[in-house]
Amino acid sequence: MIHAAALKQVPAAEYNPFEAVKTNILGAQNIIDTAIDQKVKKVIALSTDKAANPINLYGATKLCSDKLFIAGNSYVGRDQTTFSVVRYGNVAGSRGSAIPFFLKHKEKGYLPITDPRMTRFWITLEQGVDFVLWCLEHMVGGELFVPKIPSMSIMDLAATIAPECETRIIGIRPGEKIHELMIPRDEARRTLEYDNHYVIQPEFKFWSRRSSENHGRPVPEDFEYNSDNNPWRLTIAEMKEIIKDL
Repeated sequence: MIHAAALKQVPAAEYNPFEAVKTNILGAQNIIDTAIDQKVKKVIALSTDKAANPINLYGATKLCSDKLFIAGNSYVGRDQTTFSVVRYGNVAGSRGSAIPFFLKHKEKGYLPITDPRMTRFWITLEQGVDFVLWCLEHMVGGELFVPKIPSMSIMDLAATIAPECETRIIGIRPGEKIHELMIPRDEARRTLEYDNHYVIQPEFKFWSRRSSENHGRPVPEDFEYNSDNNPWRLTIAEMKEIIKDL
């Protein structure tokens, strides 16, 4: 089972806080309880970079959801249901994201920019689906998977979509960050690195019984994975190819 339902837009969650709580937290617990009752073998929940050190309600509700799903492994009893989480960045072209907003807004001759310093992680829908299905196949229960994906600055994104348009700085919206974070420094001690992804290990006793074949490389103690220090950057040409396929 893949749990992908959420109230996902940051401003919408800020202005409708309890709707976000009901969907993202209570809804998550409903999925967990139902999966255990129905003896579902595997459940993977989709999270977001905004759940790492959250400053907005959407991120806070998804962090709570993440912890509920990971903890679900510790109270399944004799049942065989296992739970894991996938955390990734902005899906290119998804509803409410910057790409469709800029594509529509460029007809006005300018693009509104919240803050020119902003950077974001980007993943295509196909890449996201492939990664989630890979995680569903390989999970043992308890992992929080984080893919290695590229970043791009908001100014480069604007130059990709509408180089002929001027940009107007309008200020950060409620709940926004300058840079997005996928692995906080405080979680580095529990993080293993693989060729194409990271795994944040849970702090539960059940994990030691399941992770005997987990041969990832520990990351440095001061490691942090954010969209600003990410060495993998999308070029304008690469983003144009992504947008062309949307």
